[in-house]
Amino acid sequence: MTRAWILPLSFMAPGALVAATLFVRGSADGAVPVLLLFVLLAVVHSPLVFPRSVGAAEAQARSAADGRPIVYWRPGCKYCLRLRFRLGRDAHRLHWVDIWRDPAGAAAVRAANDGDETVPTVLVAGHTHVNPSPEWVRTRL
Repeated sequence: MTRAWILPLSFMAPGALVAATLFVRGSADGAVPVLLLFVLLAVVHSPLVFPRSVGAAEAQARSAADGRPIVYWRPGCKYCLRLRFRLGRDAHRLHWVDIWRDPAGAAAVRAANDGDETVPTVLVAGHTHVNPSPEWVRTRL
């Protein structure tokens, strides 16, 4: 769980330090935008921007019942972010599995990618697709 928050915290710590330095030097007008920028970077790279993750077993059961794709992802992955943001509201219709929180999800990704944890890996009707275009995923909904 803590590994997912390392990247966001690595944005927040220097951002707070720079903003505090600017504030102490008397530049409150400069400190606020810097702090807001680093907070935004931290939020974008955190698990907060993704729909709630479920375990791999639960995602497979739900996908079998409703036919929706499963997306295996991890926080900080720029390709996962691209997929999430380009899908927009449709992202909530998918089953998301955070491979850093779920060892079974990580094992499923490694099995599909010759031992690599390449994400996003999308499972549709038993077939895996690595880093598919958001438009392609949207057509599978």
